[in-house]
Amino acid sequence: MVSLKRLAEKNENAISIAPPLTSEEISERKKMYQELEPKKFSRRYNEFLYRPVTFTMNGESHEIQYNFCTNPYCKWHGLFQEKFENIKSKPSRYRLSSRGEGRTNRIVCNDDPIGVIKGMTWGCSSTPVSNWSIAEEINRLVRINSVKDIEPYYEFHKEDCSQINLTPFCDLKSFYKQGKSKTGAQVWQCKTCKKKTNMLPTRKQSTTYQQKRNDILPSFTRDILNRTPVTRTCEKLQIGVSTYYHKLEWVYRRCLEFLERHETQKFAQMTFKEMWLNTDKMIYSLNNVRKKGQGGKEYDEIEESQFPTHIVVTADVHSLYVLRSDVAYDWDVDLEDIRTDTTTFKEDHLSDFCRKNARFRDKSYYPQPPSEKDTQTDYEYRKSLVQFERRGRYVEGLHVNSTYTTIAHLFLIKELVKASQWRFVTDKDHSLLTAYSRVFSREIRLSDAHHFICLVDRSKTLKQCFKEYKEGRADLYRWAASLLLDTRSIWQLGLLKLQSVLEYKKFSEEVVINNETYLKWAEEPIEHPIPTKDKGFFDVDCKTNLSSMEPEQIAHLILNVSDFSSNAFIQQIRRRLSILERPLVTARGDGKSYIYANFNPKYAQYSLTILRTFYNFCEVSKGLDGQKLTPAQRLGLVDKVYSIEDILYLR
Repeated sequence: MVSLKRLAEKNENAISIAPPLTSEEISERKKMYQELEPKKFSRRYNEFLYRPVTFTMNGESHEIQYNFCTNPYCKWHGLFQEKFENIKSKPSRYRLSSRGEGRTNRIVCNDDPIGVIKGMTWGCSSTPVSNWSIAEEINRLVRINSVKDIEPYYEFHKEDCSQINLTPFCDLKSFYKQGKSKTGAQVWQCKTCKKKTNMLPTRKQSTTYQQKRNDILPSFTRDILNRTPVTRTCEKLQIGVSTYYHKLEWVYRRCLEFLERHETQKFAQMTFKEMWLNTDKMIYSLNNVRKKGQGGKEYDEIEESQFPTHIVVTADVHSLYVLRSDVAYDWDVDLEDIRTDTTTFKEDHLSDFCRKNARFRDKSYYPQPPSEKDTQTDYEYRKSLVQFERRGRYVEGLHVNSTYTTIAHLFLIKELVKASQWRFVTDKDHSLLTAYSRVFSREIRLSDAHHFICLVDRSKTLKQCFKEYKEGRADLYRWAASLLLDTRSIWQLGLLKLQSVLEYKKFSEEVVINNETYLKWAEEPIEHPIPTKDKGFFDVDCKTNLSSMEPEQIAHLILNVSDFSSNAFIQQIRRRLSILERPLVTARGDGKSYIYANFNPKYAQYSLTILRTFYNFCEVSKGLDGQKLTPAQRLGLVDKVYSIEDILYLR
């Protein structure tokens, strides 16, 4: 029988991460910390950025190392750091280049000293990341989407019972069955001391365990999904605010259980020939309010009242199935944990890409008193300490660098979905481009994955977009008539138009060096031949090498490029979730009011998962084939439309 579930807690690590440092290395750091200046100390340990991090997830061992070239046209793309010992001066594949005081270091590709691997290096530069911090972010995303069995502790006997070591699980003859409890679970009675014990019900026996007002759950869930404010829902259902958030957590847990059965288990049994992923980011304002009791006379020391917070969304281009939606915010992190990591690993003198908590940007280390050789003054230390500790008075948690969340987000999708060929569609956001280049580096090197960039002019009005939609299609028909083409299919005409364009235009350019021809990304996008109502004309570029494909194959790929799947879900977020509602214009009209903005990212994540489950399994839409299906049906995960009650009661 399936046990009742609970959400995984902070101290229950979803994955087991092996620390990439030995005890001897930690001891050496503590010694060098007092003997070296901060710059020399960080330079001494910069090579740590190339060290892989190993962790175990779902019983499988994984090793990640994402510090390498991210340019698919470079011969070093996806290859780890290597020192060529047999060459004079022992050059390395990469070097770390500093761009000046206070600026981010870059990984720069060196020329190939031996020329064994075919291709050319282009002096590419990539932003280094902390492999350890990426593993921690993967752990966070897995944990917040995990449920655990409730493991109750039973006392079947009184303290003075002579049979105190016996339980119904090992000796049924020592107990009476005393019927069922109100929740439908078995009641046992010891034959010796006569103590009665109620068992914890299974999930099938009770959906109302520790739940008051269980009858309001369907209505409550519909209110969440229909932009009903918290106070209005409380008034309508006659519940308190604490009950509201308790119910929200209960519905979130039910959605995780539903997804475990109908998403995780189903994907494990499926293999796709080709998978098209569309990733985008949504920004919403987090209300940065003080904790209770942190106001008063010291209120003049304030932080920003609104913080831009990223939500990373990835959906399948064709079925519109949303694979993940993650908030780039860690609400479980404790500033004391950062202090412990800083003092243990001496991270305040390390470069950010070597820190365990690099994903927290300027809060990646806890300010420490100046060491003997430190260049920081006592005044500077105290100033940074005040700024860091001020954060502890505000909303729990810290913002996560969206690049780290995106890399972890894509890593988990890659583990979930099994596909032979991958196609990616994003805008020209650097964090999205670099995340795909790192996570799918092997597939890109083997030409099993290609990354398309959808470039849209956001300054156009809807009226202009619709005008381009009408005129563009008319121009396509006129072009077909001039060539005496007999087809009226807009898709077929777009394909033929692209083939003619691709005869003279490429995504890459040829560069001749020493009588050898090499390919380089041209960064010259091609206009998509079929404009849409909401975007009008838009351009498509490809970051990966398509030179091995014929123009007809490339044309087919370009026609499939669309950012509609992620945009559609982000639009649903804005329309359906009041917690993530966009700010209103104030009554004076001179600014924005954030009265509806969320101030607890945990509940934003809960609401997103609830919406994603409803959107994938309950929301029916009409496809290009005219059939009305849910995204889960189109992807082949399920064969029916589910209702909210099916999700809540796991039917």
